[in-house]
Amino acid sequence: MLTALAGFALFALLVTVVPGPDTLLVLRNCVRGGRLPGIATAFGAAVGSLAWAVAAAVGLAAALQRWDAAFAVVRLAGAAYLVFLGAQALWAHRRGAAAAAKDGDGGAPAPAPTAFLAFRQGLLSCLLNPKVGIFFVAVVPQFLPDSRSALPMTLLFGVVDAAIAAGWLVLVSVFAARLLNWLRRPRVNTAMERTTGGVLVALGLGTAAETL
Repeated sequence: MLTALAGFALFALLVTVVPGPDTLLVLRNCVRGGRLPGIATAFGAAVGSLAWAVAAAVGLAAALQRWDAAFAVVRLAGAAYLVFLGAQALWAHRRGAAAAAKDGDGGAPAPAPTAFLAFRQGLLSCLLNPKVGIFFVAVVPQFLPDSRSALPMTLLFGVVDAAIAAGWLVLVSVFAARLLNWLRRPRVNTAMERTTGGVLVALGLGTAAETL
């Protein structure tokens, strides 16, 4: 059992450290509001991952994978949410830049999200990504010990994955918070907002294109 847990934990860590929408949201919210919104986003994503693990454990994720229409609806909803977040970031940056040019102050920071809003963004970003559920359906069976029941082990793997995701994203938040003075420089902040907004929109459009 310990060998299976260690193997799954290592695999989950390798998957987690690859930058994705959750990492972009953590960085964006951390730059806008500091460490707390970044950490709240991280925990929201971790709770969403745990919810998918529970769904996989009871067979919902597997059923979703087989039911093409439902899978497409969830993916399109997730794609729309990513496009919304990206467009929102780009619009907020453009509005702030216009206000800054009018006032002549050289730059206006985007509004800081509350911890609750940041948590909700991380949660919805993960819940609307069915690939997380498919990850559990496809990967967990490879690590299940023959002598153990699938349901409790899948739940245990889900807890492990959520803990790893939360730990890694919190580290990203802490590291970004230490660089806030640099990240909030007008040129750096402008590049950050444009990049994260553009990448989120691109990810959403790419997901939608794969679904259609």
